[in-house]
Amino acid sequence: MSPLNDDIPESMEDSDKSKSQRKREATALQTLGEELVKLNQGQLNQIDLPDNLLDAINVARKIHKRGGLKRQLQYIGKIMRNIDIEPILHALDTIKQKDHQSNLQFHKLEQWRDRLISDDKQALTEAFKAFPNADRQHLRQLVRKAAKEQSENKPPVSSRALFKYLRELQQQK
Repeated sequence: MSPLNDDIPESMEDSDKSKSQRKREATALQTLGEELVKLNQGQLNQIDLPDNLLDAINVARKIHKRGGLKRQLQYIGKIMRNIDIEPILHALDTIKQKDHQSNLQFHKLEQWRDRLISDDKQALTEAFKAFPNADRQHLRQLVRKAAKEQSENKPPVSSRALFKYLRELQQQK
């Protein structure tokens, strides 16, 4: 054993990572921390986080000055270096998938509404097949009112009501 190896702590010997690699990892953890800060409280509650990390995230949400927020995000990254982030990544991915699915459903309902308002008779038939529990008379009334509002350039009150009704039908499925 050479005298040089005696001066090096064991943690440095085990670390085969370059300084650049450690910086990239620290930046990645800080970016993950930014994503956690941007989540709403309900989404954040779905993730099992250590108390000190949760406290740091809540503090970061209250900071509005750029420099202070940057330091707090660095602190969040530092906390995350000492915990297993795989469960956090998995939970965050699950939340993103749910958001993506709800966005797809939202756009699909918008398309239904637009097709119904455009006086597409085929769309009405397809809507009755897609939503068998729909009140046919109520749906037709909403479509007629929305089409009339659109042709008269009035505010889309009935169009919104139609969308809301379609969303209720979708949730009943």
